[in-house]
Order: sequence, then structure tokens, then C-alpha cells
Amino acid sequence: MPLVEPLPEDHNPELADLIQFFRGPLGVVPNSVRTMQRRPAVARAFTELNKAVMACHARVTPEQKRLIGYIASHAAGCRYCQAHTILGAERFGATPERMADIWTYAESPHFTEAEKAAFDFALAAASVPNAVSPRIEAKLKAHWTDDEIVEILGVIALFGFLNRWNDSMGTTLEEIGISAGERNLAAGGWEKGKHA
Repeated sequence: MPLVEPLPEDHNPELADLIQFFRGPLGVVPNSVRTMQRRPAVARAFTELNKAVMACHARVTPEQKRLIGYIASHAAGCRYCQAHTILGAERFGATPERMADIWTYAESPHFTEAEKAAFDFALAAASVPNAVSPRIEAKLKAHWTDDEIVEILGVIALFGFLNRWNDSMGTTLEEIGISAGERNLAAGGWEKGKHA
């Protein structure tokens, strides 16, 4: 049971159209955003931040952003966000092989060296304490421009907010997220945990 119950999607007419944005990448308006409606400025700011961070400008693809978010969410332990990011990755074209190999990405033939550098960075940046080292920075800079690094770190930071929000709130995971988690993550030990 969540700490605070989400409100209906149409609770605030001024937000109703804006929060429908999430139906595109996820197929659902997340319960986290529905809960944020209790403070409309938070729901609005979060949705606009999400739109800005997840927009793609160059080489960092929508699928890669969701896999980066998954790694960050796994490092933080947020099962709600793990399910949402793997759902998003799937919806943006991640192959079953890429999703299955996400935790063995360093040895996997399904990821480029640039992706591996981004994933190393995501894992280190999402860790507490932060584990970004000069070696990780050098590897990242060898493959990505400064603008792309800002784009990658934006995803990691966005999910840092969401990981704390959803784990602290005990946000109930929607059926579409549960299905994605069970389909793509259960073999690795994922379960919905407190997000039931």
C-alpha cells in the first residue's frame, strides 16, 4: 500500500492533458505522477523535466536512455523504476538479447563500446557514495561529446529523483509495469516488492 494514494488522471483539469505525455513512452500515466498531482506545480515541473531529459538530440537514443535509467534504478534498488525503464526500453525497440544482457553488458556483443562507457558511468553515478572515477570519466569522454554527457547524466539524475520518490512513497506498480518486469527481469530475481 502506498504512503499516499494516487489521484485519478483527470483530477486536475489543468494537468490532465500534460500528464497524458507518459502514455507515449509507457502506455500509462504512472501512479507516481498521479500522486504528484497533489502539488500541481510538482507534477507540472516533473513532467516538463521528464520531457526535456528524455528528448533525444543526437546519438543518445530513446532505447539507450531507458537502459541507462534501468541501470541507475537498479543501482538505487527501486523496483518500480526498474520495471518502468525496462518497459520503456522494450517499447523503444530494445531486443530481448539486449535486455537479457544488460547486467553482463561489459562482455556482451549486443552493446557498443560507447554504450558500455555510458552504462559504466550510469552505475557509478547512481551509486552511493558516488563512484565516478577518472577512469570512468576518460572512457566516457572517449566516446561521447560534452553535450551527450550532459544528456546521459540528465537521465541518471532524473531517475535518482524518481527512485527516491517511488521507493519512499511505495508507489503501486501498474499492471503494464508488472508484466514488463516479470517478462524481462524476473529471471534475474526482480519482483515488485513493496510496489504491490
